[in-house]
Amino acid sequence: MKPNIPGLALIAMAFAVAMCILACEDRYKRVGNEAADPIYPQGVSRDFSLTYTETRQDLSSEDSSDTRVIAVLRSPLSEDFTNLEFQYRTFPDGLRVEYFDDQGRLSTIEADYAIIYAQTNIYDLQGHVVLETHDGKRLVADQLFWDRNNDWIFTEGRFTLTNPEEGTLLNGTGMDFNRDFTYFNAHQTGGQMEVPEEEEDPS
Repeated sequence: MKPNIPGLALIAMAFAVAMCILACEDRYKRVGNEAADPIYPQGVSRDFSLTYTETRQDLSSEDSSDTRVIAVLRSPLSEDFTNLEFQYRTFPDGLRVEYFDDQGRLSTIEADYAIIYAQTNIYDLQGHVVLETHDGKRLVADQLFWDRNNDWIFTEGRFTLTNPEEGTLLNGTGMDFNRDFTYFNAHQTGGQMEVPEEEEDPS
């Protein structure tokens, strides 16, 4: 049975947009004319690196042999705003996410700018966003949202998806899919899908 993905994506996006609006509203106070109330991060990290791990089963000791790395975040600069009511972390110089499936196969997402909303665990990836899967698929978009709690990625903007294994190129607007591309839904595919011509048999 297919998951109820469009609803899930809309809910996740609504949370991200609402938090962004409310966070922006907190930045202003009225002093005569409306003036900006500066907000400063509670911490700044350079050469930021964060590793997420999970335990395959409950451990009875401190043995960590049954833990595995599921994701690694890397960035030249991270700004921590988790001291605010609507907690988030920004990556103004870009973010690289390396994530691993159950077989340890690596896929990556890179973006020019990123925001991670702490309460919803939603990543807002902006700029030149490139997602590359372990099997060679490559998605390029101006913005992607990644809902880590549900392992779902979506965009309402333009995208280009290439699949070297099938020799296809798909352009469109709006797309949601699971992290491994085993299910995806392209909202509008007004672009093109190119399939290379088969080579003629010389015999």
